[in-house]
Amino acid sequence: MSTLAETSDHILARHRALRDALAEEGLAPPRMAQLSKEYSDLIPAAEKAEELLRLYQETREAEALLTDPEMREEAKAELDLLRPRVPEVELALRRLLLPKDSADERNAILEVRAGTGGDEAALFAALLLEMYRKYAAFRGWTFEVLALSENDLGGVREGTASIGGKGVFARLKFESGVHRVQRVPQTEASGRVHTSTATVAVLPEVEELDIQIDEKDLRIDVYRSSGAGGQHVNKTESAVRITHIPTGTVVAMQDERSQIKNRARAMKVLRARIYERERALRAAEHAAARRGQVGTGDRSERIRTYNFPQGRVSDHRINLTLYRLSEMIEGTALDLFVDALIAQDEADRMAALQEA
Repeated sequence: MSTLAETSDHILARHRALRDALAEEGLAPPRMAQLSKEYSDLIPAAEKAEELLRLYQETREAEALLTDPEMREEAKAELDLLRPRVPEVELALRRLLLPKDSADERNAILEVRAGTGGDEAALFAALLLEMYRKYAAFRGWTFEVLALSENDLGGVREGTASIGGKGVFARLKFESGVHRVQRVPQTEASGRVHTSTATVAVLPEVEELDIQIDEKDLRIDVYRSSGAGGQHVNKTESAVRITHIPTGTVVAMQDERSQIKNRARAMKVLRARIYERERALRAAEHAAARRGQVGTGDRSERIRTYNFPQGRVSDHRINLTLYRLSEMIEGTALDLFVDALIAQDEADRMAALQEA
């Protein structure tokens, strides 16, 4: 019996055990919720395991008939249908058995910052923030701007947004890194192409229960907003800056007129940053960071180039170039890159498992 067949037997046995456990009376609600989630999460793998075992059985039966002169041709025809299907189902099951990122189903905090390139970099950052807003609308997700620092040209020095929906972090986590633009700036009279950058960070959004932050570890400063706002700017100390002393993490919010709202938003981003920092530390402790085609996700790593003169977008981690720039910035072509990045990540992780 192959290893995958044994694994399939174990999956089906566990699924049956969970079904029987859920049928028992008197289960405490927390235990019921835990078992129900495991049972539900196992359904796709159980269905694929059942299909694979059936294919193995039908293949063995058809191969046994090859020695029968009267059934040989019929058996060959059946094997021609069965044999190509086996590796397809095996691959699908292996994908389902890959370790899940516990943050994949979470909402995300998106941070976009202008990099090198002055005003042009800020305009590019604004373009990226708008691209992700349109992509969120395209996917049916929610998109809420939490903080925005703009320049006089409408560019974005820093922008932070909360994105909510099904599987948001799983699809956006590979967007973290340095994005580069090559185009003629609006302020360029000679028509020369300039190169500018913006940095994107995607963090899993966490609830207060997910991560404990001791109040004594926080330094909270309030001050007057420095942005537009008329008399409100001069009279009300509504802006909030929170420093997490143990990690040195600092988050400032001033977009809301209410100090309470700014503090709530700042804590939301602070929890996400600390949670992501702890995730990164745990990953580093368990294994050296993978540096395959998908890359490390490090914010210092250049991941993608948007070339306006040629109308192309190139992702340097997977060597994928598409001449669909206009669709990309409208949010409708981003899935082409996201799907390719997810597929490459799955392939890398399966290869790593086989090597282990």
